[in-house]
Amino acid sequence: QLEDSGGGLVQAGASLRLSCAASERTFSSYSIGWFRQAPGKEREFVGFIGWSAINTNFADSVKDRFTISRDNDKNTDYLQMNRLKTEDKDIYYCTARYYRGSSDPEEYNYWGQGTQVTVSS
Repeated sequence: QLEDSGGGLVQAGASLRLSCAASERTFSSYSIGWFRQAPGKEREFVGFIGWSAINTNFADSVKDRFTISRDNDKNTDYLQMNRLKTEDKDIYYCTARYYRGSSDPEEYNYWGQGTQVTVSS
């Protein structure tokens, strides 16, 4: 199971850190992805971090502003979002896939319940 948290209301230009806590003891074997979704739209890839934490991959729209890290001792992953823009407003979901990360949401096995991020101008 995954539990994502940390969403909230911030002003444009601010930072926010989302957390993804896993109950699975084999968390370190999973790549963790982040996606976001607006009402009525498809889920959009944000980024992922590989199981070893060596490699990360981000969507072009966020790669200069967002970072992902993980603490395998705490079974927790973090999405650090800097210089937030109004268009970053969405529900953010963390997700897990065994071993290799992907930008395709269909390839992930486990999902958090989502956390709302709202960015005001």
